[in-house]
Amino acid sequence: QEQLIESGGGSVQAGDSLRLSCAASGLTFSLFAMAWFRQAPGKDREFVAAITWSEGKVNYADSVKGRFTISRDNTKNREYLQMDSLKPEDTAVYYCAAGRKLNSNLVYDYWGQGTQVTVSS
Repeated sequence: QEQLIESGGGSVQAGDSLRLSCAASGLTFSLFAMAWFRQAPGKDREFVAAITWSEGKVNYADSVKGRFTISRDNTKNREYLQMDSLKPEDTAVYYCAAGRKLNSNLVYDYWGQGTQVTVSS
């Protein structure tokens, strides 16, 4: 059974850093594009970052460019999101996603349950 499990969320101050991790199981991880989305209370789920299976291409939302870094380790079946210079507006539940094609829409085959990130000013 395909499963994605996020970890690494927490409560931090503005300007701090966090590193999210997503552990994949039950799927051929190296064949999938991986992404991070987030959803703040009362808002739609939005794209954060995505990376192809070979790390040849990465995309970022404009709101996180220069502050967040997406990466993956195909030998460990893990995806990461390094978040630096966090802002209160980054507060959201962060979701890991796996799909056949890299995109910034919600067109992904598998989703994790999410991990909460709270940034206070």
